[in-house]
Amino acid sequence: QVQLVESGGDSVQAGGSLRLSCAASGYRTSRNCMGWFRQAPGKEREGVAFIYPGGTTTVYIDSVKGRFTISQDSAKNMVYLWMNSLKPEDTAMYYCASCDKAWWGQGTQVTVSS
Repeated sequence: QVQLVESGGDSVQAGGSLRLSCAASGYRTSRNCMGWFRQAPGKEREGVAFIYPGGTTTVYIDSVKGRFTISQDSAKNMVYLWMNSLKPEDTAMYYCASCDKAWWGQGTQVTVSS
């Protein structure tokens, strides 16, 4: 059974930093494309960052480039999202998922106040 469990969401002030973690079981994150998605109230869910098998190729949406970093730890079977210089518009529920969207975590809330 595949499980993805996110953690690390919090309420922070603009300019702050957070690290989101995604713990996987029943699924080898290092062998699959993994992504972080987010959904703000009243908005569609969007893919934020992706990491491809092997961990050397990453892709980001323009609004987070230079501020967010996705990484993985194959030994721990974890995927991370390092978020710096947070902005109020980053406020959303953040989800860890496989890139093909077959597997999703339950989400972790990030709230950024100005």
